[in-house]
Amino acid sequence: MPHDGNVAMTETPVISDLLAQTKASLKPADALLTRARECVGEALRVDGKVSASRLEAEQTAAHGLAWIATYVEALRQMQGWAEKLDAEGKFGELEQLIHQIAFGEYLCQLQGGIPMSQGEIIRPQDLGLSQDDQQVLMTPAVVTLTRSGNSQAARMRLVEFIRERTADITYGATGLDDELEMIREQFRRFAREKVEPFAHDWHLNDELIPMEVIEELAEMGVFGLTIPEEFGGFGLSKASMVVVSEELSRGYIGVGSLGTRSEIAAELIICGGTDAQKTQWLPSLASGEVLPTAVFTEPNTGSDLGSLRTKATKDGEDWVISGNKTWITHAARTHVMTVLARSVADTDDYRGLSMFLAEKTPGTDAQPFVDEGLSGGEIEVLGYRGMKEYTVNFDDFRVKGENLLGGKEGQGFKQLMQTFESARIQTAARAIGVAQSALDVGLQYAQDRKQFGKPLISFPRVASKLAMMAVEIMVARQLTYFSAREKDEDRRCDLEAGMAKLLGARVAWAAADNALQIHGGNGFALEYGISRILCDARILNIFEGAAEIQAQVIARRLLG
Repeated sequence: MPHDGNVAMTETPVISDLLAQTKASLKPADALLTRARECVGEALRVDGKVSASRLEAEQTAAHGLAWIATYVEALRQMQGWAEKLDAEGKFGELEQLIHQIAFGEYLCQLQGGIPMSQGEIIRPQDLGLSQDDQQVLMTPAVVTLTRSGNSQAARMRLVEFIRERTADITYGATGLDDELEMIREQFRRFAREKVEPFAHDWHLNDELIPMEVIEELAEMGVFGLTIPEEFGGFGLSKASMVVVSEELSRGYIGVGSLGTRSEIAAELIICGGTDAQKTQWLPSLASGEVLPTAVFTEPNTGSDLGSLRTKATKDGEDWVISGNKTWITHAARTHVMTVLARSVADTDDYRGLSMFLAEKTPGTDAQPFVDEGLSGGEIEVLGYRGMKEYTVNFDDFRVKGENLLGGKEGQGFKQLMQTFESARIQTAARAIGVAQSALDVGLQYAQDRKQFGKPLISFPRVASKLAMMAVEIMVARQLTYFSAREKDEDRRCDLEAGMAKLLGARVAWAAADNALQIHGGNGFALEYGISRILCDARILNIFEGAAEIQAQVIARRLLG
């Protein structure tokens, strides 16, 4: 493929002894994180414990600590990825460029400032770090990488590789095993054939994803991937769910999110259900015969789940639920709701909450709720439309007594917390898919669109945008794969999952925003798919824990 107007390179794109340089840079990065933890900890602790009031007052510093820790962990996982590929003889020039640009850019940001959002840059001094503290980064390896790692020459060379390897599904080896890559190829083909050609019309017309697509996904085993074989699932790893979510979301985030509903419901039942509940519900969830929806959020609570007010009252052997819920995804066509409600009298915190498996009749687009005691309506949204968002009102809605999850009251919040790791890992995977979609359309447009006699991709700032998309997607991907491996090894990974979600959501938004910029005025036109991708990307920083909540949770874990 000809490359018009490439910028002349004034330096070698790949740094010599790259792996040695990047490995050597991890120690000073860790030292900076250690000192940041000490400084923030000193500011937040009272009598050896983190003070809630001080955490709130020093929120910027605490959240900055979360971002620094996320960057350091991301670089550590990139180093593991690179060393693995090198040992397998797969660390080619494309992967080397991704690796050095990632280190060059993220080390620069650790020194000069990390963008927590478009208008919030967190700098070392904001965490109380002195100039002497920051000197730990002034090592030969860090200086080399920050000076030469993310050069224009390296970015332009990376884009040359991407243009030549458009058949490469991920623009660089992922480091996953052959079985997982076979799964990726299967779902990439499905997304290309059955999702991508139709996704934009679904979005523009605010249509529910056709049941035919859901039925085909069920046949492919999407809803039972990680459910144990004894309950009708495939018993595969969380890593497999990440790959599937990634590729389906690359086609359309709504399709990629269908599996999330079943994943949350199944994990609730696996972790907190009785044997009878597992036997009753898991096989039908795995087969897709039963579609679930998660019913947690209320109009005035947001992330403060402990203050939920929806009540569940015992009535004979059954329960009666009353209250209002909002932002309930895919509420209309589903068969069962996992409802978090307050059942313990005289409580006003998380200890009074219980989880219920509330059966319902599937509704339609025209009549979403048909059961007695159940009503609600659609919430019109910018993006993430394929399953739709609803308000759900409970007015003495009856739930069988046997459908109290675990058969015990007051366990709902704890049961829900057990699902957050998987939910956030999967959200990170969806973010990677959306970011990859933005890169796909941005790359295609930059190659097809000509200005001043040559394709847009020939201009360095356009090419650099595409290069940084590819780099950050790989960084977010490796952090997400790491969190999935930790989950598969049955190790606590709320910290790692939170980091993956935090970074992945920002990467998706940046990729979509830059891809739209490459489209120029056309990107603002509804007929172009990037307008949908931008709207879809925006939700990722909000659901499953807004970025601010996510950073707060990470900071609390880091400070113990």
